[in-house]
Amino acid sequence: MKWMALGISAALAAVSFAQQATSPAKPVVCPPEGFSGGFTRGCPQRQFAFPAEISAMMAAVPEKPYVAPLKVRRVLVLGRAVGWVHTSIPLAAKMVEYLGDKTGAWMTTITYDAAAINAENLKQYDAVFLASTTGAFLDDPNDKAATEARKAALLDFVKSGKGLAGIHAATDCYHSRTPGATKDAPPILAGTWPEFNEMIGGFFKYHWNMPTLIPVKIDDPASPLNAMYPSRGYEIVDETYTFAQHSFTRKRVHVLTSVNYAKLSAEDKAKEPANTKRTDGDYAVSYIQKVGEGRVFYESHGHDEKVYYLRPFVAHMLAGIQYALGDLKADDSPSEK
Repeated sequence: MKWMALGISAALAAVSFAQQATSPAKPVVCPPEGFSGGFTRGCPQRQFAFPAEISAMMAAVPEKPYVAPLKVRRVLVLGRAVGWVHTSIPLAAKMVEYLGDKTGAWMTTITYDAAAINAENLKQYDAVFLASTTGAFLDDPNDKAATEARKAALLDFVKSGKGLAGIHAATDCYHSRTPGATKDAPPILAGTWPEFNEMIGGFFKYHWNMPTLIPVKIDDPASPLNAMYPSRGYEIVDETYTFAQHSFTRKRVHVLTSVNYAKLSAEDKAKEPANTKRTDGDYAVSYIQKVGEGRVFYESHGHDEKVYYLRPFVAHMLAGIQYALGDLKADDSPSEK
């Protein structure tokens, strides 16, 4: 089964815009009106999805939830991106909203304001969804106390029994990389907010670019969060994230799906930089884990808008959010004992 979320020209344009935005010799060049299928940096963050994208996504939304919610549920979607800004963020937010509305599984509030993450406001929610947040997405550079309060509020929210779900760039947050690395002196990759890095499952180090065909295997065919997938796995074209080896471990998370590395072409394997290449060939795509009394779900795909038109992908997101809310029960014990 090949899910071809192509958008090749848009993805190439995104790279071009990103290069222009980060070049010290050129001013920031922002994409034209209607641009989608990639990411930018240094440009105003668009906070709306295009109608055609919403319509295509809505056609993929399931009719009913996997389980009936135990009570009225509320989800807060945060789409603030401080580093790279994915054009799919507004569509990811709308996906969560329409999933809740159509299935009746939850009610949704969408915000791009990090100030919404505070102890008092979070009392009304059962889960927070991070829509490709990047960088220090909770930080207020002018108010250290506010930053620390937001961080504490999110950690306490999850540990106390609530849920956290994240998609794609939710793992491209709070990490650093030393510059000027060579083959003999690889870069030092480090998390800058270790509690969050562990809670979300790891932090980003490399991705296969659009349009790379990635074979995905089903690590836990018995999980209700994988009920929409064939046990043989599937293939997808998207920007596929990988994590720094020391930041991700199956001893902490329960892996749902992962890159079928044995089936990945030698050419694509060779694209990963040798000086930070994983030595275990273990590239998780989606997983869940318990954090304190709470639950976390993460899916690494979701870069390109066309991925949100895929029925199995959207159904997987529904199941994952229902798990994070505490309604869909699943084995979340670590994959590696």
